Amino acid sequence: MAEIVLGMWTSHGPTLSTTPEQWLMRVKADKNRPFHPFRLRNYSFEQLKELRRSEDLGAQASLEERTARHARCQNAITKMADLWDEVKPDVAVIMGNDQKEIFNEDVIPAFTVFAGETLHNEPASAEQIPLMAPGIHEAEDGHNPPQYTEYPGQPELGKLIIETATRECFDVTQMMKLPKHEKHWSSGVGHAFGYIYRQVMRDNVVPNVPIISNTFFPPNQPTAKRCFEFGQMVGRAIKSWDSDLKVAVFGSGGMSHFVIDEDLDQLFMKALANRDAKTLTSLDDGYFQTGTSELKNWIAAAGILFDTVLDGGVIDYVPCYRSEAGTGTANGFVSWQ
Repeated sequence: MAEIVLGMWTSHGPTLSTTPEQWLMRVKADKNRPFHPFRLRNYSFEQLKELRRSEDLGAQASLEERTARHARCQNAITKMADLWDEVKPDVAVIMGNDQKEIFNEDVIPAFTVFAGETLHNEPASAEQIPLMAPGIHEAEDGHNPPQYTEYPGQPELGKLIIETATRECFDVTQMMKLPKHEKHWSSGVGHAFGYIYRQVMRDNVVPNVPIISNTFFPPNQPTAKRCFEFGQMVGRAIKSWDSDLKVAVFGSGGMSHFVIDEDLDQLFMKALANRDAKTLTSLDDGYFQTGTSELKNWIAAAGILFDTVLDGGVIDYVPCYRSEAGTGTANGFVSWQ
């Protein structure tokens, strides 16, 4: 039977693929956002500045701090990629999400399993770049290849996961090819997956099964509990696979953003270390909004990995602030082997 040999939880956002100076490009979006969810309430940018004044977050968003924290993130990414090269998995299962890159408003499934032979990614066209939010195109090299590139899927495992899901009463969308949309800002697989291909696998992509959860967009966001149970089901499917291949599991996304909440992130790190499913699945769904919702990908991966003999720890946790309001992205890197 297949063996799970590696587990990784990693952030994947723009701060990891842009310079410290470019981080500030996202502040315009922070200020224009009508409200920011933070600790179960909604605040404007100016209200957050006042609320968090005593934390002196402006100092943590200085160029000196941004530069130091950027370096720590790059060091952590290198360690993740070196570990990948050391373990040499044959197959990857990637728990990620979509931000209207693969899907658009027409169809947004709760859970999607890619079971096709190949999938692709490519750089943005000249027509797509103006459609992107500030600071997004600048991060493209971190998750998009420099030219159109096809990657291998793992249809045997993908179909087995779909069959297992159906048998266990999970309604999933089967995807065999990536959709194409006219006049859309993104093409190919989303950044939750492209980041893993480029930064962790260093473009040497193994056959993989992308699993896409709708963490971002109401009203059909799966709950944290449902994501954990879904992960448990995926774990059972992997273990039942009649194969001698070595499998890696990823939780791609997070941590808290677009407003950083270090207390929430540390709770997550502690729960992972203790295999504490109750804590992960009992948090109010109000914590899992906007970018922080990607922690549900971590929860789904935990559903797989908690039932293995793998163990490990935190490579680094780096809260990357870009404003005195506490906006930015907290970047986390955890590995089990």
